[in-house]
Amino acid sequence: MFAEERRLKIADMIKNTKSITVSELARTFGVSESTIRRDLQFLEDQGYIQRTHGGAILQHSHYEPTYLEKESKEAASKKEIGILSSKLVKDGDTILLDSGTTTLSIARNLKGKRITVVTNSPVIAMELFTDEDIEVILVGGIFRKETRALVGPIAEKNLKEFKVDKAFIGANGVALDGITTPNIIEATTKRVMIEISSQPYIVADHTKFGISTFVRFANLSDIAAIITDRNVDLKWVTSFEEAGTEIIHPEKG
Repeated sequence: MFAEERRLKIADMIKNTKSITVSELARTFGVSESTIRRDLQFLEDQGYIQRTHGGAILQHSHYEPTYLEKESKEAASKKEIGILSSKLVKDGDTILLDSGTTTLSIARNLKGKRITVVTNSPVIAMELFTDEDIEVILVGGIFRKETRALVGPIAEKNLKEFKVDKAFIGANGVALDGITTPNIIEATTKRVMIEISSQPYIVADHTKFGISTFVRFANLSDIAAIITDRNVDLKWVTSFEEAGTEIIHPEKG
């Protein structure tokens, strides 16, 4: 078993059990305790877990709402984010739209723009396919029913073939110590989205601020800005901008 595969399985075990010891993991995987300690150090550095004396625990929430649950929440906020984000897109751009209900709102505001859209969302691809001005590229991958997203190694390999001008990426948590999502595979795919984009934007409504979920996929230094709605608490706007991250919201224009 390769180290990457073992680490993913370790993270999944901790997600399910909430805590585990080094000795348990060493027995499970048939490797030395020093190897497990290196694995845990790697997972902690990535923001997946918190190491403890003799083991590790799950530090952040890993609850993941379903696509249908998200679809019915904060509709007005997502509409605002969709309008704001679309204003950043110019004719001739190649953009990336992450899967999600917020990015779907962006897609609905792109009609008539002469652009290319790369996406891992079949829902977004179907939303845009009738617009003759928009070229749509849908990547392959593992289909996650929870988010209706194509993710995993195939999606990442497909994405690495491209270089996009702007990426609009969803998140479950937006905090000063990083941008997070509850799922490891989704996090890895989102990291690739950031890597291939000249200007990666995080799109998140006001309820996501101050939240940290299971996996950190970006530091603030990795992104161009965060796009949100008018209900964002201004204390967050101030805190993020003091940390050097621009917050784009309707009150700011």
